[in-house]
Amino acid sequence: MTSTITRVLRNRDASLCLGAVVVSGFGSSAMWLVSGIWVKELTGSDGLAALCTFALWAPALIGPLLGTIADRTRRGPLLIGTNLALGALLTSLLFVDSTSTLWILYAVLFLYGACGAVTDAAEAALVTAAVGKDLTGDFNGLRMSANEGMKLIAPLAGAGLFAAYGGTRVALLDAATFVLAAGMFTLLRVHEDTPVRGALGWRAQTAEGARYLWAHPQLRPLVRAGGLTMLTSGISGAAVYAVVEGLGHSPAYTGVLYVVQGAGSVAVGVASGALMRRFGGRRFGGAGIALTALSVVLQSLPYDVTALAGSLANGLGLPCVLIAGMTAVQRETPQALLGRAAATANTLMFTPTALGIALGAGLVETVDYRVLLPVLAGARLLIAAPLLKTPLTGPSSRT
Repeated sequence: MTSTITRVLRNRDASLCLGAVVVSGFGSSAMWLVSGIWVKELTGSDGLAALCTFALWAPALIGPLLGTIADRTRRGPLLIGTNLALGALLTSLLFVDSTSTLWILYAVLFLYGACGAVTDAAEAALVTAAVGKDLTGDFNGLRMSANEGMKLIAPLAGAGLFAAYGGTRVALLDAATFVLAAGMFTLLRVHEDTPVRGALGWRAQTAEGARYLWAHPQLRPLVRAGGLTMLTSGISGAAVYAVVEGLGHSPAYTGVLYVVQGAGSVAVGVASGALMRRFGGRRFGGAGIALTALSVVLQSLPYDVTALAGSLANGLGLPCVLIAGMTAVQRETPQALLGRAAATANTLMFTPTALGIALGAGLVETVDYRVLLPVLAGARLLIAAPLLKTPLTGPSSRT
């Protein structure tokens, strides 16, 4: 495993891509938390603060359409231009100083989310060319580890900077990270052919990527399982405060559970490439989903040690199907379609989280979490079962 990771990190282009992801991810994680705090401080409204998350998530609903941009132009220049544009866009937050200027923050967050959908699609396609299809699983795992690591560090740094200097300084920090990421993408030496513009229109091209993804016998099961798992994850996430209350702790204890979960995600990201080569993408994803089933059973028990173990199991298991799904998309999709297919996969796998949170918010008010979480465990086992039935040999087991 170590030698494979070393191969990825010794690849100059792969290291630059990973560095850009880490740097911009630090700024994004800090800004994500601070935006809600900023609105809460200006307005005192929990609902308006929550709208920050909605503004960031909303563009994901048109992710496949935005991903088409990554197939209509060269991905390297697109990443450079988009990161620079985000850096410039964030400077407009210097004008947010009262409730009357909050519309600027919401508009920036919406555009932030839209640009994120474009860059995710472009990165997925560019990374495949940079590291080769054999190492995409290792790269995706390292990227997951880096992102989760930033989520453990950046929000604390952002909150501290906000407390000391206000939201504008956090915005400037985030802008600087995007400029730095653009510089890293500029140094890439990946050869890209200029995309050939076909006769199809924008909508037809978007549909072409979605049809390819959904018709593919290896990709559809993984993407579908990823989306359903994230739906249940949103529901269980909404129950976390009920779990903490059942343990007799204050709501701040949720931070401890999230740190333990993040540590698990960092660990599994590092090991994911080797595990997928050993067991195949489907079985790796299925085993991860089964582990998340165990996690919610553990969290339904009234003990600190089981709650912590459940958080660790969730952190270890949840990324597996996401890494397996995106790796399969990168390996099985032609370069000309990869931006659209990757964006569609991201939309199908990640947007159900928001629906799950909304559904979970209603369920935790009417259903005891000690009943709800075991039911979710059963649902996750049903989601995992088709993936775990995949034989260890054969081409479909290796995607």
